[in-house]
Amino acid sequence: MEYIEKSRNKVLFIVVLGTLMGALDSTIVLLAFPIISEGLHSDFITTIWVILVYLLIIAVSTTQLGRVGDIYGRSRMFNVGFGVFTIGSAFCGASPHILILLFSRGMQALGGALMQSNSGAIIADTFPRNVRGRAYGYNSLGWSSGAMLGIVLGGIITTFIGWRYIFFINIPIGIVAIALGIKYLRDIQKTEAKIDAIGMVLLGSSLSLLSYGSTDFASQGLTSFNLALVLLGVVLVPVFVFYDLRLENPMIDFVALRNRVLRNSTLATFFVSLGYLSVAFLIIMYLQGIRGLSPLYASILLIPGYVAGSFLGPIMGRLSDRYGSREIATLGIVFLAGATLVYLMLRQNSPLYMVLIGSAVSGIGTSMFFPANNSAVMANARTGSYGSISGLLRTMQNIGIIGSFVLAISVASAAIPRQVAFQVFIGTINLTGGITQAFIAGIDAALYASLVLLAVAGILSLIRGKEVRTESSPEPVE
Repeated sequence: MEYIEKSRNKVLFIVVLGTLMGALDSTIVLLAFPIISEGLHSDFITTIWVILVYLLIIAVSTTQLGRVGDIYGRSRMFNVGFGVFTIGSAFCGASPHILILLFSRGMQALGGALMQSNSGAIIADTFPRNVRGRAYGYNSLGWSSGAMLGIVLGGIITTFIGWRYIFFINIPIGIVAIALGIKYLRDIQKTEAKIDAIGMVLLGSSLSLLSYGSTDFASQGLTSFNLALVLLGVVLVPVFVFYDLRLENPMIDFVALRNRVLRNSTLATFFVSLGYLSVAFLIIMYLQGIRGLSPLYASILLIPGYVAGSFLGPIMGRLSDRYGSREIATLGIVFLAGATLVYLMLRQNSPLYMVLIGSAVSGIGTSMFFPANNSAVMANARTGSYGSISGLLRTMQNIGIIGSFVLAISVASAAIPRQVAFQVFIGTINLTGGITQAFIAGIDAALYASLVLLAVAGILSLIRGKEVRTESSPEPVE
């Protein structure tokens, strides 16, 4: 028993390391936009795609790559992902031109998508249902710690060493992780099925059109081009569903989605990502544009939330194992809404400790919601579809992240010129005069919208149904 526990902990360490790396690269780039733009002689609208292309590719590909993991082996695909991510990081750091950097970030994102889409499935393969919440809690710790390290290291490395090293830092860690993965990760379950190539094309095209159209709207405003992209993406969704429902082995396990706990938990993930991550973007814009803080100092004020999430995640995961996910995840959403209410009180000269309070409250909320909710999803997934369900969960989360960016920029640009909103976002301009009050009013409007989205997530979480997992509880069957 002790040997099995040690073996499981090694697997968990590798998975958490992959999660940490992905989270680190989601935040480490934020503080380097102005320097990258200057170093590669690029305009900042092009440079902003250094983060957007990463989000786009991960959002589009995680569902498909989770299905690939089901068929060819989740651990194998996770290891391949770490390799691709590491190579992409090397290319990013060595990029002589902005277009090469964007291509390299795409490669890095593909590797990150392989890791993200299969990490939850590996945990589900490795840990019994009655202790998965603890495992997902540690995985949540990896995400929070990675995001926090990204903020701190991004500022330090960019300021004192150079922006290229925010990518080079991944190389030694990636090499060690690949060696550990090859040694300790083993595929327990594979699905004897063929890849749904047509379904992958249909869903991938739909998500690509929706994601690209939305981000183009955020950067350029409403045009006939991005409106056409979004409408076409919407049309392809029912086409994909109609096609896949006719297959014996569809890319998305629609039978599993009949499970109310799984379905509501997945939808709650989307609305929390959409509602709350836009809050984080807006508060950074408030600190940089209105309070005049540098990107580094603005981000450091949000660190208490990451610290709280890091320490509390495993504890909340254990509690969800014991008592079920519904109450803990729903209470986590309540805390996130409470943090949003704190941020709604911010004005031009509000004391900055209010941001620290809001950040700490949000950290408690994320530590409660994500481990419990993710554990509920995977506990109710059928054994043969862990990869596709894990990928679907990550896809919903990543589409929510893209939507949160679109929401933050769009609402901000309704109060101030879009070009100025982007400059506030990356920390290259401070607002003065009457435009400050207009921007605060715009932020308040976006925060109220986030509260509505969080309320939807809370309702979905609350009505998901009660579940208590024990080791003897049967897995959902095929």
